[in-house]
Amino acid sequence: MEVILLERIEKLGQMGDVVTVKPGFARNYLIPQRKALRATKENLSVFENQRTQLEADNLARRQEAEAVAGKIEGLSVVIIRQAGDSGQLYGSVSSRDIAEAVTEAGATIQRGQVVLDRPIKALGIHAVRVRLHPEVSIGISCNIARSEAEAEMQASTGQAVTGQTDEDETEAEALTEELLETPTGEEAPAVEGGETETTEAASDEGEKKTEA
Repeated sequence: MEVILLERIEKLGQMGDVVTVKPGFARNYLIPQRKALRATKENLSVFENQRTQLEADNLARRQEAEAVAGKIEGLSVVIIRQAGDSGQLYGSVSSRDIAEAVTEAGATIQRGQVVLDRPIKALGIHAVRVRLHPEVSIGISCNIARSEAEAEMQASTGQAVTGQTDEDETEAEALTEELLETPTGEEAPAVEGGETETTEAASDEGEKKTEA
């Protein structure tokens, strides 16, 4: 199906271009979203009559988007989620979650402006693109962590915090050393089926033979 683009569409064309797209894409997205018109003679005439106004409106929206971009370019938002020791989230972070986090940070954006190939499913710092306007895109980062403390650590190291914390590892090492260490001068406890019982059994047997 041929359509007339009413705005720039990434990887498709500029405003005013007549392009061929799949019918479903046109009917379900481009036309309902007022991003394109069917390429008929009547619509071509309508577009040419409105072109000046459409370009003026597009310029105003682009300038507004550029102003917002200047405020949030490089923004880093923290999103707290539960995750396992491997770093995999119990669930995922969607474009809606990111849009809400950016809005809470002071810049209102819509979920449709967040460009995600797939939901985020792991801890760490993830680069995300936000399309504020068909001609204006910026990059932000999403710091996905299990707590604010871990988010700060990830921000400083640039790496996801997974598994045990350093404190947990230190405690585990201390406990292991305590269990393995045998105090000097103390007899090790007998272990069932171990060497101590075997030695005592052999001694008793020797005493019985002597008596006989």
